[in-house]
Amino acid sequence: MSLSEEVITYDDRPRTALRPWLGVAAITASLFVFLTTELMPVGLLTPVSTSLGISVGAAGLMVTLYGVSAGLGVPFIVAWTRRVNRRVLLSTLLVILVLGNLVTAVSPSYPLVLATRLTMGFASGVFWAIGVSMAMRMVPERQAGKAAAVVMSGISVAAVVGIPLGTLLESLAGWRATFLIWAGLSALVFLAVVVLVPSLPSANAVSVREVFGLPLRNARLRSVLVAVVLFVLGHFGAYTFVRPFLEDSASATPFFITVVLMIYGVGGAAGNLIAGSTVHRDPRRGFIVGSAGLMVSLLALLTIGQGLAGAIVAMVLWGLSFGVAQLSQVNMTQAAAPETFEAAMSLNTMGYNTSIALGALFGGLFADHLGVTSVVWFGVALTAAALLFALGGHRTRTAAAGQAPT
Repeated sequence: MSLSEEVITYDDRPRTALRPWLGVAAITASLFVFLTTELMPVGLLTPVSTSLGISVGAAGLMVTLYGVSAGLGVPFIVAWTRRVNRRVLLSTLLVILVLGNLVTAVSPSYPLVLATRLTMGFASGVFWAIGVSMAMRMVPERQAGKAAAVVMSGISVAAVVGIPLGTLLESLAGWRATFLIWAGLSALVFLAVVVLVPSLPSANAVSVREVFGLPLRNARLRSVLVAVVLFVLGHFGAYTFVRPFLEDSASATPFFITVVLMIYGVGGAAGNLIAGSTVHRDPRRGFIVGSAGLMVSLLALLTIGQGLAGAIVAMVLWGLSFGVAQLSQVNMTQAAAPETFEAAMSLNTMGYNTSIALGALFGGLFADHLGVTSVVWFGVALTAAALLFALGGHRTRTAAAGQAPT
């Protein structure tokens, strides 16, 4: 059964053209609260470390453990919940998010905070595996790409609005109140999902053994996963250290860096929307364009990024390119494994989140031993490798032709 053929029930209420898109909006809001919850501690490390009597480095584990559990646990949980209605599953994940933010807000000890963040990370990883496919199932097939683009725009909204808003709330009310407010916002999103998202019976889900067997049986999916891992390693390896690079090369002030990162986020949202109406026709080409654009933007950062204007140009191109590649890789995953999309996305999520952590780790090693400029070259090299791998992807098309249409 294809994504467009699955039964969708809107609680026996008349279905209108608007209602599916309200459900897509609820899923986009879910992505916003999940991602902001994951990254918000980046702006709160100092007050959290001071309040709980720990080092800033130890406080950073709030982000690290969340990301690790989001990546490593997702294939197992998605498989174990393969018979659960996806609206019920998403609602449960949001309840975990609400409770996790509440516990974090009142926690008297850092070990409890870490255990809570670890649990929330598992929930976040499962959302990444099921959220986009839910949105794509809720609209007519011809609009599936646009629905995916709308959901993925939540990433850029979180970068532009969510994280700075969390930092602002902390300055006004303290870090505990910030997590309390985010628990309330997550509860509102939960209500939106319950009201607006239709019943979505589980479809195309498989067992754990079948999940991990997919790359062995599906050469096209294997190629996609390798390209995504290389791309994410390069992107996040460089992005993690963009602040010290701009400070060293362009003498950028904290205010300038905040502005340019917000511009980057706007560029990412624009890239998502631009790609939304086109990449579903040829997602591999979209990924190639996005990877090439990212490689060019990093080279621009190295060559003209010494000036503030050049840095802005490079970061705008970086954001646009990342938005295009980000949406394209989701569509590539679906095209490679349309009958097992959730399982394929769980592997994608595992590789993606693990690569974020490894990219930051390798980038840190380069920065410590060779300087922050070397991290940008690391990003260029890995992005180029992803580009070459995607360009060579046509070799797997013949073997995969019977598995999935392009």
